[in-house]
Amino acid sequence: MPIATPRAARLAAFIGVPVALVVSGVLVSSASYSAFSATTQNPTSNWTAGSVVLADDDSNAALFTVTNIKPGASGSNCIKVTSTGSLPSNVVLYGTGGTPATPLGSALTLSVDQGTGGGFGSCTGFAADATGGSVYSGTVAGFAAARTNFATGAVPWTTTGAASESKVYRFTWSLPAGAANSLQSATTSLGFTWEAQNN
Repeated sequence: MPIATPRAARLAAFIGVPVALVVSGVLVSSASYSAFSATTQNPTSNWTAGSVVLADDDSNAALFTVTNIKPGASGSNCIKVTSTGSLPSNVVLYGTGGTPATPLGSALTLSVDQGTGGGFGSCTGFAADATGGSVYSGTVAGFAAARTNFATGAVPWTTTGAASESKVYRFTWSLPAGAANSLQSATTSLGFTWEAQNN
């Protein structure tokens, strides 16, 4: 039997390494293509938030700008408030700003009704709701003191969120015939805010 020389042994080992790598690669390649697979997928999920939207028809004009009021005088105006939000909500009315806590504010009576018909500048055709039609009856100062935010807002109006919905509010003020003489040149003011919150 021939005896391998050290040189031959080294050559055999050198050649053996690539051969082993090639054989290993073939085995791995064969293994990587030998498995079956399958997947299932749900389409992309999507989320969209609902909306609460209010608008009115006052064209940014005050309900009342009245001067030279005298005892026994009165006036009224209407405003239409429209909800176009996609969520059912409660809409309430409250007072904001102005200077309602004055002698004239305490003397001027104020009544607010909600219903249908009419709009800003004219209450022609207005009809109060049979249920919940009376929103407030008292004085300007009293309204401002009692109705200060959403939590204390006057008689809520509930929207469905299914379509555009409107409510007309009629405001009526008067200065009693027996108003005190000291009210001459007196002033008062008050803003009105409608707020909707989804329910």
